[in-house]
Amino acid sequence: MGSLLMAAGLILSTFSVSSQEKGMDRLERKEFKKAKMEASFRALDSLLTSRRFVLVADYLQDRYGERIPVLQTLNFIKVNEEKGVIQTGSSTALGYNGVGGVTAEGTLGEYKMTKNFKSRSYTLRFTISTQIGFYDVLMTVNAANNASATITGTYPGKLTWEGHLEGLDYSKVYKGQNSI
Repeated sequence: MGSLLMAAGLILSTFSVSSQEKGMDRLERKEFKKAKMEASFRALDSLLTSRRFVLVADYLQDRYGERIPVLQTLNFIKVNEEKGVIQTGSSTALGYNGVGGVTAEGTLGEYKMTKNFKSRSYTLRFTISTQIGFYDVLMTVNAANNASATITGTYPGKLTWEGHLEGLDYSKVYKGQNSI
């Protein structure tokens, strides 16, 4: 009987130690995730401040909320210091730019960046002046590198790019011909 109680005590102590290890692992994972998000937030700060990045779209959304998946290499917003490119494209059609959509390349105007330390996110507002119009861009990016940019132009309506940011030197986007 004594050995039975001793075995039960060992089993219970094993469960107790095991649950403490799981608690520590969970805490360690939480701390690791927090450190990773903080490092990502700092890296994004450097990328956005340098003005050398590309928002690569996974989805485009129109003003009615219609959201469609798109090719990343053809649908992007590119910022290269004082220049900017906005492009839509499709692999199934020809468009004004030769890749099934529209390409607007021009000069960056006002560029304003706001940091939100609590939510670890950035809000950018900038303008691009092109031969086919003047565009306002409102972009949000969080530390998990989820990015969204809504573009309004000279004409009524808006279009939203949803995707992630890449450094300009590492991006594999394909720019079509400028739409005139």
